[in-house]
Amino acid sequence: MGTHTPRRRLGHRRLGAAQIVFFVVAAAGPLFAIAGGVPTNYAVTGSIGVPLSFLLLAPILGLFAVGYAAMSRYITNAGAFYPYVANGIGKSTGAGIAFVTLITYNAIQISIYGLFGWSVSTWLGSLTGSAPPWWLCALVMVVIVGLLGVLRIDLNAKVLGIALCLEVAVVAIIDIALFANPAGGTVSWVPLEPSSLFTTGVGAVFAFSAAAFIGFEGAATYGEEAREPSRTVGRATYAAIGLTAVLYVVSSLALAVGTGPGEIVNAAHAQGPDLVFNLASQHLGGTFSDVAYTLFVTGQCAALLSFHNAVARYFFALGREGLLPRSLAKTGKRTGAPAAGSLAQTALAFVVVAAFALAGRDPVTELFTWLGATASTGVVVIMIAVSLSVIGFFKRRRQAENVWRRWIAPGLAILALSAVLGLILLNFDLLLGPAGGFLLRWGLPGLVVLAALAGFLRAEVLRTRDPETYAGIGGPLDDEHERKPVARTGR
Repeated sequence: MGTHTPRRRLGHRRLGAAQIVFFVVAAAGPLFAIAGGVPTNYAVTGSIGVPLSFLLLAPILGLFAVGYAAMSRYITNAGAFYPYVANGIGKSTGAGIAFVTLITYNAIQISIYGLFGWSVSTWLGSLTGSAPPWWLCALVMVVIVGLLGVLRIDLNAKVLGIALCLEVAVVAIIDIALFANPAGGTVSWVPLEPSSLFTTGVGAVFAFSAAAFIGFEGAATYGEEAREPSRTVGRATYAAIGLTAVLYVVSSLALAVGTGPGEIVNAAHAQGPDLVFNLASQHLGGTFSDVAYTLFVTGQCAALLSFHNAVARYFFALGREGLLPRSLAKTGKRTGAPAAGSLAQTALAFVVVAAFALAGRDPVTELFTWLGATASTGVVVIMIAVSLSVIGFFKRRRQAENVWRRWIAPGLAILALSAVLGLILLNFDLLLGPAGGFLLRWGLPGLVVLAALAGFLRAEVLRTRDPETYAGIGGPLDDEHERKPVARTGR
């Protein structure tokens, strides 16, 4: 295959479905999403319908996962999304989505450094009486995550698995305590009523809620390292959606029940992430609250590592296929980890965090919020493109999957996700808060458009100047990955 052989590999056949679930759910960061994202959602949007937004998003994501999981049985590639689009719509469009994915996942990963820096600085300040600068905490973590990113993938999965189990346990205990001690003495179901959600700013609510789910769709990036990619990716995706949906719906409702639906917005605005831990301290004691806050910080560490691993694999895949410099396709000789991609992501994160620090920007209301809003927009665009690609891919292989998997579920996902994207764009100014102006209002979502255009044009240049590289965009890794999916019985 000329310049494309031999193709480089990641660590082969190391991961099972449970390990991949650890990665993708840790990326969603259940505790930091609930303690950080949910109060912010209530405070910024002024809506008490946050639990209903999670309840409505879950089946939409489930529809997306139907086609996504079906396609994962035919395409196994660390690039995940863009090979799907390249094979379902076209190589140049796939390259455009590749660049959008790179922007999106870097944005969400780097945004968390802002929240992490603030969290650790505040925490250390309460312990010692002298809080270090947020940016120092963030930059130290950038280095630590970079080092962990080049270790063996299964070692990282063990760390994430332990952290995730502890987070879920703490969230469950807090939820039980809040439902057992409702404000006013009665559990209120008002936050689940449609009239609570479908008011002014509903798009902003969906944007925050969609951002909380980011990470579930990353299972396919580990396909090359899965023991049974034809089965594992789909199972991990459904498990991740189910687990995070239950946690988010129940926990966001528990916060409203524990505070009171009429008071949740004001309480979230006044206390921010501390709302969860103040309620925990009130009902479960200060020691439990301290433990929960510690896991809030470690949960951010887990999310940072998980997103870092995903971004490193995108750098690897794009380098391997010539869309980015081929040096990014270098892997560790002993571990099989995407070492060059890991270093590239670490360097980018370091530069962005340092730039925000030098500019005197706020780590939460600006770094975390601005990049998080950009990522939320990008991931919805990606899912729409992937759903379109599923229809295109199976149009030429009608006998491969039933009509539900090949076009009904993806078609419904396209309609629902397009509506969500429209609402996000219409309410994007609310996501930026008071610091947002005209330039950010259109510039941040514009980054997604520019990334898509850059990737598309890069592929078109390759089509003319390097047809062999162009032909390899989104292609299978080797003959092994061109096999048919494992036959299923009873369906």
